[in-house]
Amino acid sequence: MLLAIDCGNTNALFAVHDGKTWRAQWRTATYTARTADEYAVWLHQLLGMQDLSLSQMDACIISTVVPQSLFHFRNLARRYLHCEPMVVGEDGLDIGIAPKIDNPREVGADRLVNAAGARTFIDGALLIVDSGTATTFDLISKDDEFLGGAIAPGMYLSLQALHDAAAKLPRVAIAKPEKSIGSSTVSAMQSGVFWGYVGLIDGMVRRIAEEYPAPLTVIGTGGISPLFDGASEAIERFEPDLTIRGLLDIYQRNRKTHE
Repeated sequence: MLLAIDCGNTNALFAVHDGKTWRAQWRTATYTARTADEYAVWLHQLLGMQDLSLSQMDACIISTVVPQSLFHFRNLARRYLHCEPMVVGEDGLDIGIAPKIDNPREVGADRLVNAAGARTFIDGALLIVDSGTATTFDLISKDDEFLGGAIAPGMYLSLQALHDAAAKLPRVAIAKPEKSIGSSTVSAMQSGVFWGYVGLIDGMVRRIAEEYPAPLTVIGTGGISPLFDGASEAIERFEPDLTIRGLLDIYQRNRKTHE
Protein backbone atom coordinates (compact mmCIF):
# COMPACT_ATOMS: atom_id res chain seq x y z
CA MET A 1 0.00 0.00 0.00
CA LEU A 2 1.04 3.57 -0.66
CA LEU A 3 1.34 6.21 2.04
CA ALA A 4 1.05 9.67 0.48
CA ILE A 5 2.15 12.68 2.56
CA ASP A 6 1.47 16.28 1.66
CA CYS A 7 2.88 18.77 4.17
CA GLY A 8 1.75 22.39 4.01
CA ASN A 9 2.57 25.31 6.25
CA THR A 10 -0.55 24.80 8.38
CA ASN A 11 -1.55 21.15 8.02
CA ALA A 12 -0.07 17.86 6.85
CA LEU A 13 -2.22 15.35 4.99
CA PHE A 14 -1.61 11.59 5.18
CA ALA A 15 -3.51 9.27 2.83
CA VAL A 16 -3.43 5.52 2.14
CA HIS A 17 -4.02 3.96 -1.30
CA ASP A 18 -4.33 0.19 -1.69
CA GLY A 19 -3.72 0.07 -5.44
CA LYS A 20 -7.38 0.45 -6.31
CA THR A 21 -8.85 3.11 -4.06
CA TRP A 22 -8.07 5.53 -1.27
CA ARG A 23 -8.66 3.73 2.00
CA ALA A 24 -8.24 6.59 4.47
CA GLN A 25 -6.86 10.07 4.93
CA TRP A 26 -6.09 12.25 7.94
CA ARG A 27 -4.83 15.76 8.67
CA THR A 28 -2.61 16.95 11.48
CA ALA A 29 -1.17 20.33 12.36
CA THR A 30 2.25 20.94 10.84
CA TYR A 31 4.85 20.89 13.60
CA THR A 32 8.43 20.82 12.38
CA ALA A 33 9.82 19.31 15.58
CA ARG A 34 7.56 16.22 15.43
CA THR A 35 9.80 13.19 14.95
CA ALA A 36 9.40 10.08 12.82
CA ASP A 37 8.65 8.06 15.97
CA GLU A 38 5.86 10.46 16.97
CA TYR A 39 4.34 10.29 13.48
CA ALA A 40 4.53 6.48 13.64
CA VAL A 41 2.64 6.33 16.95
CA TRP A 42 -0.02 8.70 15.62
CA LEU A 43 -0.39 6.75 12.36
CA HIS A 44 -0.44 3.39 14.17
CA GLN A 45 -3.50 4.46 16.15
CA LEU A 46 -5.38 5.90 13.16
CA LEU A 47 -4.56 3.00 10.86
CA GLY A 48 -5.83 0.58 13.49
CA MET A 49 -9.19 2.34 13.48
CA GLN A 50 -9.46 1.48 9.75
CA ASP A 51 -8.27 -2.13 10.21
CA LEU A 52 -4.94 -1.20 8.64
CA SER A 53 -1.37 -1.27 9.93
CA LEU A 54 2.01 0.26 9.22
CA SER A 55 3.30 -3.16 8.19
CA GLN A 56 0.96 -3.06 5.17
CA MET A 57 2.56 0.14 3.88
CA ASP A 58 5.37 -0.62 1.42
CA ALA A 59 5.65 2.61 -0.57
CA CYS A 60 5.68 6.33 0.21
CA ILE A 61 5.57 9.61 -1.68
CA ILE A 62 6.18 12.96 -0.02
CA SER A 63 5.37 16.51 -1.07
CA THR A 64 6.31 19.28 1.35
CA VAL A 65 6.76 23.03 1.35
CA VAL A 66 8.29 22.81 4.84
CA PRO A 67 11.94 21.70 4.39
CA GLN A 68 12.43 21.15 8.15
CA SER A 69 9.83 18.36 8.12
CA LEU A 70 11.32 16.38 5.24
CA PHE A 71 13.99 14.76 7.43
CA HIS A 72 11.35 13.31 9.75
CA PHE A 73 9.15 12.08 6.90
CA ARG A 74 12.11 10.32 5.28
CA ASN A 75 12.91 8.62 8.56
CA LEU A 76 9.27 7.58 8.95
CA ALA A 77 9.35 5.85 5.55
CA ARG A 78 12.76 4.24 6.07
CA ARG A 79 12.28 3.10 9.66
CA TYR A 80 8.62 2.04 9.73
CA LEU A 81 7.67 1.41 6.07
CA HIS A 82 11.10 -0.03 5.16
CA CYS A 83 11.20 1.84 1.87
CA GLU A 84 12.92 4.82 0.27
CA PRO A 85 10.28 7.51 -0.31
CA MET A 86 9.73 9.46 -3.51
CA VAL A 87 10.08 13.18 -2.85
CA VAL A 88 8.39 15.63 -5.20
CA GLY A 89 10.87 18.20 -6.42
CA GLU A 90 13.94 16.00 -6.34
CA ASP A 91 15.95 15.57 -9.53
CA GLY A 92 14.91 12.70 -11.77
CA LEU A 93 11.26 12.54 -10.72
CA ASP A 94 8.82 12.89 -13.61
CA ILE A 95 5.93 15.07 -12.48
CA GLY A 96 4.31 15.43 -15.89
CA ILE A 97 4.19 19.22 -15.55
CA ALA A 98 7.03 21.40 -16.87
CA PRO A 99 7.67 24.71 -15.02
CA LYS A 100 8.02 27.52 -17.57
CA ILE A 101 8.83 30.44 -15.29
CA ASP A 102 11.92 32.57 -14.59
CA ASN A 103 13.28 30.20 -11.92
CA PRO A 104 11.67 26.73 -12.09
CA ARG A 105 13.14 25.73 -8.71
CA GLU A 106 11.00 28.38 -7.01
CA VAL A 107 7.75 26.55 -7.73
CA GLY A 108 6.31 24.99 -4.59
CA ALA A 109 5.90 21.21 -4.72
CA ASP A 110 2.23 21.56 -3.74
CA ARG A 111 1.48 23.68 -6.81
CA LEU A 112 3.01 21.13 -9.19
CA VAL A 113 1.23 18.25 -7.44
CA ASN A 114 -2.12 20.05 -7.79
CA ALA A 115 -1.44 20.56 -11.49
CA ALA A 116 -0.60 16.87 -11.93
CA GLY A 117 -3.80 15.92 -10.12
CA ALA A 118 -5.95 18.21 -12.25
CA ARG A 119 -4.43 16.88 -15.44
CA THR A 120 -5.62 13.34 -14.63
CA PHE A 121 -9.22 14.28 -15.41
CA ILE A 122 -9.28 17.61 -17.28
CA ASP A 123 -7.71 18.48 -20.65
CA GLY A 124 -6.92 21.94 -21.96
CA ALA A 125 -5.68 25.03 -20.15
CA LEU A 126 -6.34 25.16 -16.40
CA LEU A 127 -6.41 27.72 -13.63
CA ILE A 128 -6.19 26.16 -10.16
CA VAL A 129 -7.29 28.22 -7.16
CA ASP A 130 -5.90 26.68 -3.97
CA SER A 131 -7.24 28.12 -0.71
CA GLY A 132 -4.97 27.29 2.20
CA THR A 133 -2.36 29.14 4.23
CA ALA A 134 -1.90 31.15 1.04
CA THR A 135 -4.39 31.57 -1.78
CA THR A 136 -2.63 30.59 -4.99
CA PHE A 137 -3.66 30.93 -8.62
CA ASP A 138 -1.76 28.51 -10.87
CA LEU A 139 -1.97 28.64 -14.66
CA ILE A 140 -1.35 25.42 -16.60
CA SER A 141 -1.23 25.40 -20.40
CA LYS A 142 -2.85 22.75 -22.58
CA ASP A 143 0.68 21.45 -23.18
CA ASP A 144 1.21 20.72 -19.45
CA GLU A 145 3.37 23.78 -18.79
CA PHE A 146 3.24 25.57 -15.44
CA LEU A 147 3.14 29.23 -16.53
CA GLY A 148 3.02 30.95 -13.14
CA GLY A 149 0.16 32.77 -11.48
CA ALA A 150 -0.41 34.73 -8.30
CA ILE A 151 -0.02 34.27 -4.54
CA ALA A 152 -2.07 36.09 -1.89
CA PRO A 153 -2.38 35.64 1.89
CA GLY A 154 -4.97 33.05 2.85
CA MET A 155 -8.09 33.66 4.92
CA TYR A 156 -6.54 32.27 8.11
CA LEU A 157 -3.60 34.66 7.80
CA SER A 158 -5.92 37.60 7.21
CA LEU A 159 -8.04 36.85 10.27
CA GLN A 160 -4.91 36.32 12.36
CA ALA A 161 -3.42 39.59 11.13
CA LEU A 162 -6.58 41.50 12.09
CA HIS A 163 -6.48 40.01 15.58
CA ASP A 164 -2.74 40.61 16.04
CA ALA A 165 -2.63 44.15 14.69
CA ALA A 166 -5.82 45.62 16.16
CA ALA A 167 -6.16 45.60 19.94
CA LYS A 168 -9.96 45.47 20.00
CA LEU A 169 -10.51 42.88 17.27
CA PRO A 170 -11.04 39.34 18.62
CA ARG A 171 -9.87 36.04 17.22
CA VAL A 172 -12.74 34.65 15.12
CA ALA A 173 -13.44 31.50 13.12
CA ILE A 174 -13.79 31.38 9.37
CA ALA A 175 -17.44 31.34 8.34
CA LYS A 176 -19.64 31.94 5.30
CA PRO A 177 -21.94 34.84 6.24
CA GLU A 178 -25.28 35.14 4.48
CA LYS A 179 -25.02 38.93 4.46
CA SER A 180 -22.16 41.24 3.63
CA ILE A 181 -23.24 43.80 6.26
CA GLY A 182 -22.19 42.53 9.68
CA SER A 183 -24.20 43.60 12.72
CA SER A 184 -21.41 42.84 15.22
CA THR A 185 -17.63 43.00 15.28
CA VAL A 186 -17.34 39.24 14.76
CA SER A 187 -19.83 39.09 11.90
CA ALA A 188 -18.25 42.17 10.29
CA MET A 189 -14.80 40.53 10.40
CA GLN A 190 -16.14 37.28 9.00
CA SER A 191 -17.98 39.13 6.24
CA GLY A 192 -15.00 41.26 5.31
CA VAL A 193 -12.65 38.32 5.08
CA PHE A 194 -15.02 35.85 3.39
CA TRP A 195 -16.69 38.14 0.87
CA GLY A 196 -13.44 40.00 0.41
CA TYR A 197 -11.82 36.73 -0.65
CA VAL A 198 -14.67 35.91 -2.98
CA GLY A 199 -14.03 39.27 -4.62
CA LEU A 200 -10.29 38.55 -4.68
CA ILE A 201 -10.80 35.16 -6.33
CA ASP A 202 -13.30 36.31 -8.91
CA GLY A 203 -11.29 39.43 -9.70
CA MET A 204 -7.99 37.59 -10.08
CA VAL A 205 -9.55 34.88 -12.25
CA ARG A 206 -11.05 37.55 -14.50
CA ARG A 207 -7.72 39.37 -14.86
CA ILE A 208 -5.77 36.19 -15.59
CA ALA A 209 -8.37 35.09 -18.15
CA GLU A 210 -8.04 38.48 -19.87
CA GLU A 211 -4.25 38.10 -20.10
CA TYR A 212 -4.24 34.47 -21.25
CA PRO A 213 -5.39 33.88 -24.84
CA ALA A 214 -6.99 30.42 -24.45
CA PRO A 215 -10.19 29.34 -22.64
CA LEU A 216 -9.55 28.21 -19.06
CA THR A 217 -11.18 25.64 -16.81
CA VAL A 218 -11.12 27.04 -13.27
CA ILE A 219 -10.79 24.51 -10.42
CA GLY A 220 -11.06 25.24 -6.70
CA THR A 221 -9.16 23.14 -4.16
CA GLY A 222 -7.69 23.43 -0.66
CA GLY A 223 -8.97 22.88 2.84
CA ILE A 224 -11.46 25.75 2.88
CA SER A 225 -12.42 25.74 -0.81
CA PRO A 226 -15.87 24.18 -0.17
CA LEU A 227 -16.86 27.45 1.54
CA PHE A 228 -16.67 29.19 -1.83
CA ASP A 229 -19.06 26.76 -3.53
CA GLY A 230 -22.06 28.82 -4.58
CA ALA A 231 -20.34 32.08 -3.61
CA SER A 232 -17.64 32.39 -6.26
CA GLU A 233 -18.83 32.98 -9.80
CA ALA A 234 -15.42 32.18 -11.27
CA ILE A 235 -14.70 28.69 -9.91
CA GLU A 236 -16.35 26.09 -12.14
CA ARG A 237 -15.75 22.97 -10.06
CA PHE A 238 -14.37 22.05 -6.68
CA GLU A 239 -11.93 19.17 -6.18
CA PRO A 240 -10.83 18.92 -2.52
CA ASP A 241 -8.79 15.76 -3.25
CA LEU A 242 -6.71 17.31 -6.03
CA THR A 243 -3.45 16.95 -4.11
CA ILE A 244 -3.71 13.24 -3.38
CA ARG A 245 -4.81 12.65 -6.98
CA GLY A 246 -1.58 14.32 -8.05
CA LEU A 247 0.57 12.36 -5.60
CA LEU A 248 -0.89 9.08 -6.82
CA ASP A 249 -0.32 10.04 -10.46
CA ILE A 250 3.31 11.00 -9.80
CA TYR A 251 3.91 7.79 -7.83
CA GLN A 252 2.48 5.62 -10.61
CA ARG A 253 4.42 7.56 -13.24
CA ASN A 254 7.74 6.93 -11.46
CA ARG A 255 7.18 3.60 -9.69
CA LYS A 256 9.16 1.41 -12.07
CA THR A 257 12.21 3.66 -12.20
CA HIS A 258 12.15 4.20 -8.44
CA GLU A 259 12.20 0.51 -7.50
